[in-house]
Amino acid sequence: MIIVNEASQIELANLQTEQMFGYSRKELLHQSVDVLLPAGLRAAHRDHRAHAEAPVNRREMGVGMNVVGLRKDGTEFPVEVSLSQLEGVGERTVIASVRDITGRREAAFERAREMSELSHSNEALEQFAHIASHDLQEPLRMVASYTQLLAKRYRGRLDADADVFIDFAVDGTQRMKQLIQDLLLYSRAGKGTAPTHEFASEEALREALKNLGAAIEETGAVVTYDRLPVVNCVSSELAQVFQNLIGNAIHYHSESVPHVHVSALSKNWEWEFSISDNGIGIDPRYFERIFLIFQRLHGSADYKGTGIGLAICKRILQQQGGRIWVESELGHGSIFHFALPMR
Repeated sequence: MIIVNEASQIELANLQTEQMFGYSRKELLHQSVDVLLPAGLRAAHRDHRAHAEAPVNRREMGVGMNVVGLRKDGTEFPVEVSLSQLEGVGERTVIASVRDITGRREAAFERAREMSELSHSNEALEQFAHIASHDLQEPLRMVASYTQLLAKRYRGRLDADADVFIDFAVDGTQRMKQLIQDLLLYSRAGKGTAPTHEFASEEALREALKNLGAAIEETGAVVTYDRLPVVNCVSSELAQVFQNLIGNAIHYHSESVPHVHVSALSKNWEWEFSISDNGIGIDPRYFERIFLIFQRLHGSADYKGTGIGLAICKRILQQQGGRIWVESELGHGSIFHFALPMR
């Protein structure tokens, strides 16, 4: 905190000012406030101060602005300055609140670097997805066609081992086709061109339940939900998140009939959704692993799938500024939570 008079001289500075700029209060007293600014910025600062102190512009006082501070040892650092004008008997004085924002600036630069790296990573993934959608699928279609032809023409006409080998080949091509399709789906997750808009999240849930109709009917699953909030995101992508999470809850069910419940609450400027189930549960050791692409905790003989659904949910939510996590205990069901910012 620094108090400056009409002549731009420092009348008072607190202990934090001493620590920030390296001067003692005695050294600062009656000095021009320009001593705390780099030489190249002093003229512009005087013009700004005169403009802010003009009677017609008094309302601008107190507006935060980013400038550069100068320490006694000559080093410069970014600061944020807020001004408040005091009027009493005689001359006007100004209280300047100065904040060192070096940490904030460094964090912003680091975030910008990470976002740049993420952008490059996304571009590489999209290029790979383009290759996968064209160059990889064509030879795969040929292999799949001929293995299916072998199965149709020669199953039962050769020995038992040959039938097993043919079945392995057919199954392998089918799983490879599904992996490529899922990889393409993952690369496109959260990259839709549809704009965000406000809508009732219950609409997205109903769309997901409609798509899961066959699985719900086959297992006899019971899906209930509380009143859900209005959110601001891409509705089709939220429906996909609901579909993947509820679909997993039904797919990984125990011997009991699957019961799934969806709820939401307002918490720390976010809408936090919860999808709870009575399924087989997850060992806490694998909480991070399950959100990675193609990571599965069960063999394909036990539960079919490629292990990409949760990775897609995470990718969609990150693109929307959200996050996802899980609470679970092996054999005692799971609760998947995801949060979306209130915008």
